[in-house]
Order: sequence, then C-alpha cells, then structure tokens
Amino acid sequence: MASLEQRMSAFLRPDLQAMLPYVVQPSAGYVKLDAMENPYTLPLALQRELGERLGAVALNRYPGDRVEDLRRALARHAGLPEGYALMLGNGSDELISLLALCCNRPGASVVAPSPGFVMYAVSAELHGLNYVGVPLTPDRFDLDEPAMLAAIETHRPALVYIAYPNNPTANLFDDTIIERVVQAAPGLVVIDEAYQPFSSKTYLDRLTRHEHVILMRTMSKFGLAGVRIGYMMGRSSLIEQIEKVRPPYNISVLNCEAALFALEHETEFARQAALLRAERERLIEALREMPGVLPFPSDANMVLVRMPDAERSFAHLKQRGVLVKKVSSIPALANCLRLTVGTAEENDLMIAALRESVA
Repeated sequence: MASLEQRMSAFLRPDLQAMLPYVVQPSAGYVKLDAMENPYTLPLALQRELGERLGAVALNRYPGDRVEDLRRALARHAGLPEGYALMLGNGSDELISLLALCCNRPGASVVAPSPGFVMYAVSAELHGLNYVGVPLTPDRFDLDEPAMLAAIETHRPALVYIAYPNNPTANLFDDTIIERVVQAAPGLVVIDEAYQPFSSKTYLDRLTRHEHVILMRTMSKFGLAGVRIGYMMGRSSLIEQIEKVRPPYNISVLNCEAALFALEHETEFARQAALLRAERERLIEALREMPGVLPFPSDANMVLVRMPDAERSFAHLKQRGVLVKKVSSIPALANCLRLTVGTAEENDLMIAALRESVA
C-alpha cells in the first residue's frame, strides 16, 4: 500500500509541492505593527450595538438578500458609476484568485510591478499563469515605463496589476505612466486601491475612461481586516462574466452584517483614518531626524524606511516588544523595514525603539 508521501508525490501538483507557503509572523505579546491593520477598535457603545445586531443574524440560513444590501451600500459608498457593477469577495485575496481563474487560458500571463503585493504572484502561480514582475525604478520606486511597456508587448498579459498606492513601498505611481500602461494593456488592468482611506488620490474619477479597467478595494484598511470583505468595480458586462466563477455563498452572514454596520457608522472610521494620516506624518518626521535613516513618501498606513542596519533594528524592536515587517530580503529593498502606522502610543514605542537601534 502506498504511503501518504507517495500519494502526495504522485497526485498533488508538482509546482504546488515546490511552492513556499505564505507565512504570517507570530504576534502574540507584541505591539503589532507589521500588517497594515487599523489599530483602533470600535467605541464601547458601538461594540454593544454591533453585538446585538450579530446576535440576531439567522445563522441557520445561507447568505441571501442581505448580501445584496451590502453590495448596494458599497456601491453608494464608493460612488459606483452608471453602467458599472460591483462584485464582492472574501477579501481582495479571493478576488485576485477569481480573476486568475477567469484568465487561465494556455500561455496566459500576469504582469505587475515588483516589489508589489505578494498575492498577485501567488494567485498566478496557483492557477497556472505565467507571472512577470517588472522592477520599479530604484530611486523613487515608480513604474519603469519602458520596462512595463516592453513586458506588455512581449507577454501580452491577460492581467496587469497596479497597486495605487503600492505595497510595500507605500507610494503612488506617476499618473501619466499609469495611463500609458493602461492604454497599452491588451487584457484587463486591475487598479488595486487597498489603501484608499489613507491616500491623497483615487483612480475612481478615471475609471470610466477605459472599459477594460477594474477598480479593486477592500474593507480591511477601512478598519475591518478581520471581517474579510473585498470588492471590485468594472463594466457590468465584464463583472457579469467574472461573477460566474464566484462561489455562491462566499460572504458569510456575520461578515455581511458587520460590514453593513460599519458603513452605517462610516464617520467613525473616517475619524480613525484621519488620526492615522496625522500619525503617519508624525512618524515620518521622527524618522527623518534619526541618523542614517531614510523614510520614503507614503500615501498608505505604512512607511517604508531604509535603516543603517535593518536586521539590528528589527531585532531590537522585537526585543522591545514591537513587531514590524522586515522586507530587506527583497533585492530592491536592502536594509528596509515596513512600519505600520499605529496609535500615538504604539508609534511612540516604535519611534523610541528605532532611535535606540541606530544610536
């Protein structure tokens, strides 16, 4: 009788067996500033109100009309243009996976700037698409226009991803270059606005210029990372086709109700976003004053920073109980850390530890 190892070797995809898993850092006991989460919880009164709402949800029923209520509420919240439709996903990760599934034809490619959101590459590889990462410019982490256009011409990608702002570099790409990339793309272009609550710009006012562009957002950075609601907007005829691969009950009734509740209290989340934008600027100013430390511009709730010795600073932060993201293994980000913007108190702890690490 064959062993489990023999069965896996014989029947699981070889490329899957060769892949490395997505690893989440253990964070228990740390000030958690490694995953771009909103650090604020709801005020106590709203927590109680939400608890009552969730307690009344019909857990014995599959998700139904309430999901349609969420779709309509998000359409109003986002300002969905006429002739466009909105599709819900279990976080942006599921939407990225479904897009890859839709475009999985022989020889299909995905093009995205690099470094960028890791799930663009992961979803492409899992669905058998060729992933092409195009390096950003080394000085400003902007789109390399000649390289992007060359990759599009060579690979004729089914999907082009442009994060606006980008992760992990936190910057907005040049709008003129984005437009040239969009015009050159033979397939679909996805503008990923995961960090839109913290950004000074949005692509929404340009969405209707190009019928092959999809605008993707998430409620994670809105303040609901644990609720797992992503959504994307595109031409109705295009979204209609992508909807065919969406699982029928991909949004749970609890997640749906929590998202609707948040949209009803969006002023509270807007207040939190404003606090984080102010804290981001305070953090950048503090980093600029540290010897040998270079913070890069940010339009997100994170700051990419080049340290004199990222390994030393990362270890010292952990010793002081502060967890950040070490991205220095990425060639373009040598000696870089990615810092999530936290509360004023959390940022004070991080700033003090960083100062000690470069003293």
